[in-house]
Amino acid sequence: MLSRIIIKKQPGRRWLKYIAALGLLVATLVVAGIALAVHDLKFQLDGDVTASTGTSVGGHAQPYDWDSLFNADTSKKTLPAGFTASAFSKDFNTTVNKKGATVFSTFDGTTFTTGSKDTLDINPGWQCATSNNVLSKNDIMNAYAVAYTETATDPDPGHQILYFAIERNANTGDANVAFWFLQDSASCDDSAGTATWSGHHMDGDILIVSAFTNGGGVSGIDAYRWNGGASGSLGTTSVAHGVDCQGTSGGDAICATTNGSASPGLDAAITTPWQTANATDGLGFTLQPSEFFEGGIDLTAKGLGNHCFNTFVGDTRSSQSLTATIFDYALGVLGECTSTIVTTPVDSANHLNPPASTIPADPNDAKVQVQDQAVLTVSGITSFSGSISYHLCGATASTSTATCDTGGVDVGSTTGITASGTYYSPVVTVTAAGRYCFRADFSGDSSLGVPPKSDHSSGECFTVAPVQPTLSTLAITGPVDFGQKISDTATIGTTAHQPGTGGPTGATPAGSINATSFGGDATGTISLTAFGPDSCSTVAYGPVTITISGDGTYGGTGTAFEFTPGAPGQYVFVTSYSGDLPNTKAVAATACTSQPSNEKVTVRQIPTSIKTKQGFEPNDTATVTASAGNLAGGGTVVFSLYASTDCSTAVLYTETKTLTGGAPSEEVSTNNESFDITTAYADAADSTTGVYSWKVVYTPAVSDTAHLGIQSACNAEHFNITYTNDNGPGTALP
Repeated sequence: MLSRIIIKKQPGRRWLKYIAALGLLVATLVVAGIALAVHDLKFQLDGDVTASTGTSVGGHAQPYDWDSLFNADTSKKTLPAGFTASAFSKDFNTTVNKKGATVFSTFDGTTFTTGSKDTLDINPGWQCATSNNVLSKNDIMNAYAVAYTETATDPDPGHQILYFAIERNANTGDANVAFWFLQDSASCDDSAGTATWSGHHMDGDILIVSAFTNGGGVSGIDAYRWNGGASGSLGTTSVAHGVDCQGTSGGDAICATTNGSASPGLDAAITTPWQTANATDGLGFTLQPSEFFEGGIDLTAKGLGNHCFNTFVGDTRSSQSLTATIFDYALGVLGECTSTIVTTPVDSANHLNPPASTIPADPNDAKVQVQDQAVLTVSGITSFSGSISYHLCGATASTSTATCDTGGVDVGSTTGITASGTYYSPVVTVTAAGRYCFRADFSGDSSLGVPPKSDHSSGECFTVAPVQPTLSTLAITGPVDFGQKISDTATIGTTAHQPGTGGPTGATPAGSINATSFGGDATGTISLTAFGPDSCSTVAYGPVTITISGDGTYGGTGTAFEFTPGAPGQYVFVTSYSGDLPNTKAVAATACTSQPSNEKVTVRQIPTSIKTKQGFEPNDTATVTASAGNLAGGGTVVFSLYASTDCSTAVLYTETKTLTGGAPSEEVSTNNESFDITTAYADAADSTTGVYSWKVVYTPAVSDTAHLGIQSACNAEHFNITYTNDNGPGTALP
């Protein structure tokens, strides 16, 4: 492979001299046959910021320059393939003069103070302050950097490259510049006055130092490695040395150039798409020769790769010496290495499914087993060493929006992570319904500058719902007679066991995460109220409760769910279940008017029956009449009843009546209350009893000698009785 050559026709150039030098360089490279150098890749190191259409020797395309990476307002463009991170640092200020024009301001808020040395750790070795009189040639206008990893179409796929550039305010005299590429996030805030930098050096930080002359090219560029961490030191031996990119042969791993390079003499002003300033032209878009510096280094080629350079600090200095006084600086957050972690709770048995959404019902243990799936992506480095720790917060209310940003139960880690990929937490068992949120913390790799990362977004949360139990009821079968007891039974099903106990602290309730023992049956109470009679607004009984333990049938005869109604009518039972949160929901009572027929019992009035049998108390009446004269008082009338027509049987009943006398005629009657003619309930219809006959004898008083006595004939007055009794049970009242 040959080193690249870019041809850019520039107005006012010493063109013939350039062509001669170019021809000599081509001849040299053709003979040498050296491999592509850091400046022969897709990015142009040609002393300006504008992408040309040139190609290197051998036809290797170089389509990109700084304007390929940044917009005119210095915002980042979408990076082309292979470019992994970029940063632009504007380091100059403007002011409005008395004429109302915007002009360059000499105020600079980012300068080093005396005593700051590259050989010292960042903290406490570096200090910053504001300044109003930075020497023009040491005053940085803009600085920028980009990281590039060679692609499959490049000569050395996977090689890590850093490109960097500085714009100065003036080109008077020789100049020395440097770039620190740091893994830590270093910074300094001097808004309140002189301040100490934050951050520390990490093993593998790189210091690149270069010198160039006024109107000329780069005389040399060297890279130095920081060895050890905050207590380490800067290596004093250059680990990479190079010269001007525009005058070197291929194969060099580091080089730099300016827009005033002596070889091949491209010493012309350049134009930038973004605002800059210089001592000659003021505020604008022009940089005079040697006011623009850029360079590149192949980290992998020099054994400096596989580190994450997240911060760059470009500075100007008094010399190339490692202990030189350092003046102005421009700080940029390159973020060459980034890490992202996106986590999702999954079912531990099937990572394609989310966790179970409902706590299992009895007879299973109340447990849902989950894992946190972490998709880790680390860019800018091929390998590292880290771990992911997992934490679980909960349970909170299902309506909560909190995430597990701090605290929680430590549920273990995934260790020995050396590459991007998908990783899983240890299996976690939750035993209580509620909302849970994972947090996954990626450790990063501080030794390589891989930043840590954490995910505690709402996507890390999942909700386990309590079960909704069933409650079916069955009242005693009716109707029942008034005075008897009525009762109801309630059957509850699909309850869930209670949360577990034991386990790590931090779970709410205790035992809800990785419990040491699983919980027992659901408890709670079933409540019963009876309404009636014949009314859903009158409470006849209750409310009464029965304590439950797990699924089953509760109530019935001999329990609190039995009572004796106080009046006939229809009674309606209404039941409810209190639930046993967090795992088992309640079952609310439904309206009395909505109860099914099996919750209604009719209590009827006690039924009666009626049957009849007739009884007769026979009586008789006799009238005694004298044909002349008045009857004397004291005469008697004797009534005798026989069970025959001829008075031949024994007398059944007899009664004597005494006449009052004083009249020719007198009527007397019996008052029988002692002799009954009886019948039976079961007698057939139209049954007959008898024959019965009366014999009546009148005997005048002793003093009544005027009248004769008399009697009725035995067969003259007789009777029998035909009857029908009602043998029951009767009919309802109308």
